[in-house]
Amino acid sequence: MPQPEDLPPLVAILRGVRPDEVLGIATVLENAGIGAIEVPLNSPDPLESIARLCREFGDRCLCGAGTVLSVADVEAVRAAGGRLIVTPNTDSAVIERAVALNLTVIPGFATATEALRAVQAGARALKLFPAATYGPGHLKAIREVLPKSVRLLAVGGVGAANLAPWIEAGAAGIGVGSELYRAGDSPEDVGRRAHGLVGAWRAAVAVRADTHKT
Repeated sequence: MPQPEDLPPLVAILRGVRPDEVLGIATVLENAGIGAIEVPLNSPDPLESIARLCREFGDRCLCGAGTVLSVADVEAVRAAGGRLIVTPNTDSAVIERAVALNLTVIPGFATATEALRAVQAGARALKLFPAATYGPGHLKAIREVLPKSVRLLAVGGVGAANLAPWIEAGAAGIGVGSELYRAGDSPEDVGRRAHGLVGAWRAAVAVRADTHKT
């Protein structure tokens, strides 16, 4: 099954993207250095967008769906070629099915109970959602009770301007939606934002590494 260390640190959330624009948006994201793309299932014709993404980028970018709420959704995403399953909640049946299909699954959690339930179901990466509601201190506290091999992402209100406290708290990555893409945005606008985000992430990671040198 996919290993947590294989998960790219930046996940682009293309909520509202249309099939006719998804490849143009994905091209600028890939060029900027973003290695994972999710199309939430409440977007227009999301499975068609995912299928197009996977045909064009599937060999070099982790593509799949967000807002996955049922086992049937997991099956449909897999049939479209998706390899990434992102949920807003902790549903053991969804997690277990995704794991059984050898997909990368990132369940959403808020509490330690939810996080540990997701790990028990087989998840090896989790997202604190909505992260801004809880704050870096919450993520740090939960990080301490989870296996070290489990990667934590912060999603919701986390972006280029506030990366440092999240990385310091133990976030191995972030998911970014409207800061990168809003329905109708041009590839040029998305590309500019993506380059800014990637640069900010790399700078924040480098600063933390320097700070923690012994």
